[in-house]
Amino acid sequence: MRYAMAIALTVAGCASPGDRMDMQGKEASFEARQEFKLTAPEGSRKLRAWLTMPQDDPNQTIRDFKIECAVAHTIERDSEGNTFVYVDVDSPPKEIVVVETFRVTRREQGAKLDAAKARPINDEERQKYAKYLSANENVVINDEVKSIAAKATGGDRNPVSAGRKLYDWTLENIEYWVKYPDRLKASPVGSTTYCLANRTGNCTDFHSLWASLARASDIPTQIVYGSFFKKELDGQDKDQSYHCWPEFFVPGTGWVPHDVAVADIFVGDFALNKDNEPKVRLTTADGYTGPDKAKVDYYFGNIDERRVTWSRGRDLVLSPKQDASPTVNAVPKAYVEVDGKVGAETKVWTRKLTFKEVK
Repeated sequence: MRYAMAIALTVAGCASPGDRMDMQGKEASFEARQEFKLTAPEGSRKLRAWLTMPQDDPNQTIRDFKIECAVAHTIERDSEGNTFVYVDVDSPPKEIVVVETFRVTRREQGAKLDAAKARPINDEERQKYAKYLSANENVVINDEVKSIAAKATGGDRNPVSAGRKLYDWTLENIEYWVKYPDRLKASPVGSTTYCLANRTGNCTDFHSLWASLARASDIPTQIVYGSFFKKELDGQDKDQSYHCWPEFFVPGTGWVPHDVAVADIFVGDFALNKDNEPKVRLTTADGYTGPDKAKVDYYFGNIDERRVTWSRGRDLVLSPKQDASPTVNAVPKAYVEVDGKVGAETKVWTRKLTFKEVK
């Protein structure tokens, strides 16, 4: 009975704050398979795992969601409303395999943004969205961030015009690490501080920095974790990894997406070579053929339909509550604990996401 009740939670989906903007555009459907392998060290007393699952939100519709797992499992909801497949096993066996299969129809998300029709948030909205204006452990708002934001925006508090200025500043000052993999690297946690200090990073570093700058500019912002359904990997036995993107709140419009990390690829201020070409190509939803200003502009206020959402938010409190720390930085794939300590990806668990596009 508990499992039947838990499945019902997925119908309600992840409740994102505030109004959602209207979404009109392309859509695509995929049959997907997400497989987790959990391997606790010999002699472990307890294994707990919170495994991402597709969220049923306004941007995607989930059908035929099924779980295959030989041990007891439930579906639980965290502090941000994300639902997870939860596994709690005493004296865990050598390996536990959890397989999720589902069909997702994903809709392109976009807005015709007009700064002249936008306004700064008011006091009521500032209170309502306070946590989306506040710092997180790795999304910091310090004097350096405030200074950069003030200079980049010139004090503008209009979420559309100021947001675009911060987007452009990020494109001009930060390089996606895949452009120069021989000398650039990403942080392991998605860090504003790392991104500023090194002027590089992956999608989570980029978007942590942009979120910090936006929040310092009085623009409520949250970070969404998901995956691309990369066109050239359709039907291939290769993991899709993960991707993230921000949503920022515009009064009268709702939560608006952008993807400055992917946009940075299409700025095209780098040369392709044998080391970076595969990484650059696979960083996007449908490949890379060179600089594309239209895509740079598109990704401010729009995101394509070849995606799936796994979770929203930073500094999460899971349910049942995790033991290793007061909050969890983010869950782009899974969070696992063994005997109250964090279980590392590749050592304690792995995830593989594969898909096939369907009509």
